[in-house]
Amino acid sequence: MGLLSREYPPDVYGGAGVHVEFLARELRRLVGVEVHAWGGGTPAPAQDGVERHAAWPLLDGVNDALRTFSVDLSMAAAVGGCELVHSHTWYANLAGHLAKLLYGIPHVMTAHSLEPLRPWKAEQLGGGYALSSWAERTAIEAADAVVAVSGAMREDILRCYPALDPARVRVVHNGIDTALYRPDPGLDAVRRAGLDPQRPYVVYVGRITRQKGVPHLLRAARHVAPDAQLLLCAGAPDTPEIDAEFRALFEELRALRDGVVWLPQMLPRPEVVQLLTHARAFVCPSVYEPLGIVNLEALACGTAVVASAVGGIPEVVDDGVTGLLVPYEASRPEEFERGLAAALDALLADPERARRMGAAGRERTVREFGWDAVARRTAAVYEQLQHTS
Repeated sequence: MGLLSREYPPDVYGGAGVHVEFLARELRRLVGVEVHAWGGGTPAPAQDGVERHAAWPLLDGVNDALRTFSVDLSMAAAVGGCELVHSHTWYANLAGHLAKLLYGIPHVMTAHSLEPLRPWKAEQLGGGYALSSWAERTAIEAADAVVAVSGAMREDILRCYPALDPARVRVVHNGIDTALYRPDPGLDAVRRAGLDPQRPYVVYVGRITRQKGVPHLLRAARHVAPDAQLLLCAGAPDTPEIDAEFRALFEELRALRDGVVWLPQMLPRPEVVQLLTHARAFVCPSVYEPLGIVNLEALACGTAVVASAVGGIPEVVDDGVTGLLVPYEASRPEEFERGLAAALDALLADPERARRMGAAGRERTVREFGWDAVARRTAAVYEQLQHTS
């Protein structure tokens, strides 16, 4: 089986990359897996079941969507010996579709997000957004099976692509490795971050994108209790424009209150685990989120979550039990920001309630979201397709 992805360790910057990393690890216990992922400046030979692919040098400097398609052609050429291909995100979907046509093998694709629901990508890709949208539509409508990472995501898929047969869309939730993500009593990473362990803090971990709603959080933080600290583990801005907006809001917030810390670099996983563990709450202000693996990571670390009630987040965060959900409407951003501030204040003022929510979140992730179960459900999709093809 060929697993096709833009991201794969050590090049992981988002939830889709985390998903592919752990799915590949667990699938190898069940089926033969070849990983095909993006690499450096030149394609690299397969090593330990992973083959890296690079964009054609002749396309250096052109629109990123065209460069992506050149990587997809390289991937499609490399999977001729596979009996099935499984692609993740539009960056690899076209490779899966071409392999299906070229070799007559089933194509499974996992939808981690949908281009029609991310119109702000036009800001990042320009005309390439039309190409990414075409690639996703072409692949998803022809795929033999489409895996949705949440029930809400399945509804979004069928709404955006009504030509797709609903019987081909299966829900397999994202997972979490609860051995790696578990409470860490140490405080060295907290101190290195510049936080005062004696003061409560809330933490955000994620990219600086329109989707993740970070500007909403920075504006909401102006109204959060002044004794609280805010830690932003935020990097990889989509565009110079959103980077500039983030920096301006960050500086405005720092001028209003102390204890605001920004860590733009990618942190080692053990440090992230410790920073999550000791936070009074993890905050997820996303305006669009098919599921949100980082919410599972926080819950597995025993930390309550304050999140927007969008997409698949309510399938992960049990409102009032493992965290607090805040309604989001694009037409009422100020109301959403006030709601975020109020929810954070509620947990900052009640550490025992936050502790109970975190403990309940840890228990639920262990019970329901293990990667071994995700891999078994995914392998069952493969098996069904191979029996019917």
